Amino acid sequence: MVSTDRLMRLHGEHGQSPWLDNLKRSLITSGDLAGIRDAGIRGLTSNPTIFQKAIQGSADYDEQFRSLISADNSIIDCYWAMVLQDIHGALDVFESVYRNSNGGDGFVSVEVDPNLAHDHSATLLAGQHLWETVSRANLMIKIPATVPCLESVQAMIAAGRNVNVTLIFSLDRYQKVMDAYLAGLEERLEAGLSINGISSVASFFISRVDAEVDKRLDVIGTPTALALRGRAAVAQAKLAYDRFRTTFSGTRWETLAQQGASVQRPLWASTGTKNPSYPDTLYVDELIGHDSVNTLPDTTLEAFADHGTLRTTIDQNVHESRQVWAALSDLGVDMDDVARQLEDEGVLSFQKSFDELLAALSDKAQAF
Repeated sequence: MVSTDRLMRLHGEHGQSPWLDNLKRSLITSGDLAGIRDAGIRGLTSNPTIFQKAIQGSADYDEQFRSLISADNSIIDCYWAMVLQDIHGALDVFESVYRNSNGGDGFVSVEVDPNLAHDHSATLLAGQHLWETVSRANLMIKIPATVPCLESVQAMIAAGRNVNVTLIFSLDRYQKVMDAYLAGLEERLEAGLSINGISSVASFFISRVDAEVDKRLDVIGTPTALALRGRAAVAQAKLAYDRFRTTFSGTRWETLAQQGASVQRPLWASTGTKNPSYPDTLYVDELIGHDSVNTLPDTTLEAFADHGTLRTTIDQNVHESRQVWAALSDLGVDMDDVARQLEDEGVLSFQKSFDELLAALSDKAQAF
């Protein structure tokens, strides 16, 4: 159990909200999730891969699944019934955080079917259906930041829904995500509707960027290239945060803020280090700043609680991040190509997890 006060201080002293990047039935039923909340975790994210591991990795869901199958539910309906039971349980756990923060935290994210990632209309319908089915104020609907789904994000915000925009890998796409959020708020205002209480985060993926860029730097192999390993992801995140501060300031934003709008916080996702030679808290220590979220896998959460460094870092040495960015370009590392590859891989990974779980559930149903 997490026992230090670092997580509470992360928010109290540095304005960053630590969320948990995991969900499974036993976390709720054992009371462990409530304990993690009490240690300072202020929200939770989930995705299809997390649910695949949870449902296939334990017998915790067997009784519910057997009951659902006995009632002649389809496999896809069984999937959503099991997922949404966990989501409701997590929403209950974090309800107090939502209430005590006046809607600033306490959110739980659930992702639409990843097979819809390139279909705006289907994603919007799925997002609206999930929102209305769960019907909880501290829910966030996770929608991928693919080009077609930027329109879905805007429409969901205009409809007054909370949205977690996921799978962001580039500065350009991040800007488009923020613009979609602002446009959704403006559309809602123009319709004469309130924009107070609408929440959104933009999930910028971190460690996967270094994993891919490091491979390309290794191929180049020069001392200059090798010296840049492990620096691209943090540099990009710092440049993203700089864009966040620019976007959520000035006349356009102030007009919305006066009407009760909240900033769309950047959320640092994929913050577990994939390279064992890097510090295990690298993608937390270097990305601490106000009005941001870091969603932590279990091992990273435990590592940061044990020995993380508490200081505001996300807005420090931004000039060095620009130098890293320029150096990568000079070496021929095409960061737009990196982002395209990682987005494709991310979407495919979630689709694979989703489809494999449905196939496994189908096989299990046959055995009943």
